[in-house]
Parts: sequence; structure tokens; C-alpha cells
Amino acid sequence: MTKANTQKKEALFHLKRGTRLTPMRALEWFGCFRLASVIHRLRLDGYDIKSEQVPGERYSAYWIAR
Repeated sequence: MTKANTQKKEALFHLKRGTRLTPMRALEWFGCFRLASVIHRLRLDGYDIKSEQVPGERYSAYWIAR
């Protein structure tokens, strides 16, 4: 399994648990430097992932719509 697939699998695991995933959490928890890219690939796979910019920051938080 490639690193990209592992990161996708890890991100999906946390999103399905109901975690609001941020780039800093992704970096800390599973070494992902490009969370937006992983989220993009998950959306292409059909997952309904929502996002919003974190107030006062330059990054977004992601979660799966329920």
C-alpha cells in the first residue's frame, strides 16, 4: 500500500468517527502534509465531506456530512 493510500485510509477512519479533521491534526496523527489533497481524493471516491475555514486561520476543518 502506498503512503498516499495509507493517508487516505487514516483520514477516512478519523472522519467516520466524527472527528473534525484539520491539517495540523492530520500532520500530528498520521504524517499528512497535504490534507486538502487527501480530502479531494476522498470526495472523488464519493464521500460527502464538508469543510469550513477555521475562524482567524488560513486553513479549513473537514468532516463527513451525516
